[in-house]
Amino acid sequence: MGSEADNYPRKQFFHNNNLYFMLKMLFLLIFTNLVTIFIFSSLPFSLSSSNTPHTHLFLHQETISHLLLELNSTKSKLFDSYSLIADLHHKINSTNFLVRDLVIEITRERKPSLPVDEEADVFGIPPPTASLSDELKLAILPHKLPLGYSPRMASDEIYPPVGAACLRFQKELAQYMTYDIGGECPMDDVFAQKLLLKGCEPLPRRRCHPKSPIGYVEPTPFPDSLWATPPDTSIIWDTYTCKSYQCLIDRKNFPGTVDCKDCFDLQGREKRRWLYDRGLDYGLDQVLQTKPAGSIRIGLDIGGGSGTFAARMRERNITIITSSMNLDGPFNSFIASRGLIPIHVSISQRLPFFENTLDIVHSMHILSNWIPDAMLEFALYDIYRVLRPGGLFWLDHFFCQGPQLNQTYAPMFDRIGFTKLRWNVGKKVDRGVDKNEWISPEKQLYLLEAINQRHPDAA
Repeated sequence: MGSEADNYPRKQFFHNNNLYFMLKMLFLLIFTNLVTIFIFSSLPFSLSSSNTPHTHLFLHQETISHLLLELNSTKSKLFDSYSLIADLHHKINSTNFLVRDLVIEITRERKPSLPVDEEADVFGIPPPTASLSDELKLAILPHKLPLGYSPRMASDEIYPPVGAACLRFQKELAQYMTYDIGGECPMDDVFAQKLLLKGCEPLPRRRCHPKSPIGYVEPTPFPDSLWATPPDTSIIWDTYTCKSYQCLIDRKNFPGTVDCKDCFDLQGREKRRWLYDRGLDYGLDQVLQTKPAGSIRIGLDIGGGSGTFAARMRERNITIITSSMNLDGPFNSFIASRGLIPIHVSISQRLPFFENTLDIVHSMHILSNWIPDAMLEFALYDIYRVLRPGGLFWLDHFFCQGPQLNQTYAPMFDRIGFTKLRWNVGKKVDRGVDKNEWISPEKQLYLLEAINQRHPDAA
């Protein structure tokens, strides 16, 4: 075995080798880390093959710049896509709201009349089903016209005027109330009348002045005014097809269907009305003789055309108020020019009179089968209401189809409680026998004797 001194060079050798090895490993570690850091901190990078068999990593500054530009371009396009999507989403939401509003508007405009088991109040808010009785539904909901769409009413329904019924037609109401305060009112008589016929009755008051006729002259003095045609300068003609009274008088000579086609001709058939009692035509004096002299003093003529019935009664010292609509003619103005009292209301309105007050109510041609049955019955009960005990209801020229007389209308008249004073039925043949149209009862006269003449359950 060698001594300790002999072993020292060997130990020194091994010690130097270990130190060299450790330094070498440390250098490799540091170098490897530096290369790794450089590679991963210099993205993007590319690997390319050289002519040598080994694969080397080559970094290309030009490629990096190009990729950065593409990245920025992609980000810009992505942002634009997000903006486009947001804009489309907004447009879709707007379209959804527009479609919803259109559906609501179409539903409102074309909504059919509700059956008895449905309801919608005048504010457009459906009340609870249990809150409305069947009678109230019949009284306030619209009714389909039996003869279909009416261009003059611009509807196939007739609307009872109840309270704030104008709120059913808020756009039309807003149009009607658009004017200069204190200025001249719009010439919208036809538009306003259509609102009346849709149940918006009475119309709201307006703070404007109606247009005045140019060259206005004083009316013809009474009693000559009863049978005198007023001057054309007495009214505004803007809203009517005819622009003069002579045009209205002459239209009886031309084809076409208009209300009261010849009633502006005071020297024609109007001059002979109610003077003679023969067959289905009742004479005014014969009707008045059914009551004690002087007991018929005041009354109402429903749908009285140009006011001739009121004129005949005025000649007998009886005051008659005439209700009329201006359907393509100045009926209310013409009635007033004759020195009579017009009232501009529709057939669907509750009569503006207190109960048990009128001596006579007359109606010619207006009350007939064009009115829905339920609404007609309400109207007849309203006539019963305003007549005093013993008052007369003169139903003049009531038109209906043959089978309707006994099946619908005769039972209705009996149900209301009028006592028949005269009752005549005749065949209406002016449009042809095949039409099977009856005047029923033609100029029939009802007498409301007293409360004891009504049905016992109406007392």
